[in-house]
Amino acid sequence: MILVAKPQLDEAEIEAVSDVLRSGMIAQGQRVADFEQAFAEYNGVEHAVAVNSGTAALHAALLAHGIGKGDEVITSPFSFIATANAVLFTGATPVFADIEPETFNIDPDLMAEKIGPRTKAIMPVHLYGHPAEMDAIREIAEDRHLLLIEDACQSHGATFGGKKVGSFGTGAFSFYPTKNMTTSEGGMLTTNSKDVAEKARMIRAHGSAQRYLHEMLGYNLRMTDICAAIGLVQLQKLDRYTVQRQQNAESLTKGLQDVENITCPTVRNGCGHVFHQYTVRTTRRDDLAAYLNDKGIGTGIHYPIPIHRQPYYQDLGYTDSMPISEKASREVLSLPVHPQLAEEDINHIISSIKEWSGKR
Repeated sequence: MILVAKPQLDEAEIEAVSDVLRSGMIAQGQRVADFEQAFAEYNGVEHAVAVNSGTAALHAALLAHGIGKGDEVITSPFSFIATANAVLFTGATPVFADIEPETFNIDPDLMAEKIGPRTKAIMPVHLYGHPAEMDAIREIAEDRHLLLIEDACQSHGATFGGKKVGSFGTGAFSFYPTKNMTTSEGGMLTTNSKDVAEKARMIRAHGSAQRYLHEMLGYNLRMTDICAAIGLVQLQKLDRYTVQRQQNAESLTKGLQDVENITCPTVRNGCGHVFHQYTVRTTRRDDLAAYLNDKGIGTGIHYPIPIHRQPYYQDLGYTDSMPISEKASREVLSLPVHPQLAEEDINHIISSIKEWSGKR
């Protein structure tokens, strides 16, 4: 079976974890500090704060900016549910703006239309590894005096105009096993604000900057040295992984671009797409997924239900239609693109889809 996602781990990660276990220091320690420094340098920011998940990174970023009850945060309905849930965790209200059909990222014009008197922040999602339209989004944030928080959980190393995502505002990254780099579980907040970084560090440690002195409400969001040791190794490999993903995506697009009823991913000029997912569109999505499964090819649907249509959000009273997101949810299908694919795997994916297209 060709898996749709596969963590890239080898002896280097195993040895790094073994070193931590032998040291006896397995909770948050020097490895975490080293990982934070390396990740900040990689992304061109002043500060990085390691936490235990991408969801925690989003939550801590919002709290560190003082977002809470009575505030609204504009974001995308076409993302993993953690994007909006993190807003709810703070007591604030997510407000959804629909997406661009080509990139699946939030539409800046529609975002601007949603700004109201309670809007405190805008939170674009760099979905599938493709950066959102950051020139327009940053302009909106500056003109309307809004906080800018980037959900970069799927976009490690992605660039917009040569600048890495997560460095335009306050960024949040995930290191879940299927991401472009992993720590097994984990997340990272990135920022150029010393104040935000200090607050985030307190939030992740029960509101404490000094042991047993608690100055604010906080949580246990810490990363372990075990996870950080994996992350340090993975970060050294990330650029190589990215090139492999981009090459695999280029081969898939070349092979599929003329296949009927298949729309390949778009890469906007000036954007560095890191292809966390290679997501096509087809009006026969479920039929194609079943056909590929029979051919030994794994697929994924990211995402079958937009956030505003999830049962919990329906119970909260979300009734607005997001037609572009809703249409995308019926058509998107993610194909394998990870670095462990061999040339014969890619050829098998292409030939299988061509066979499927011809069986009408």
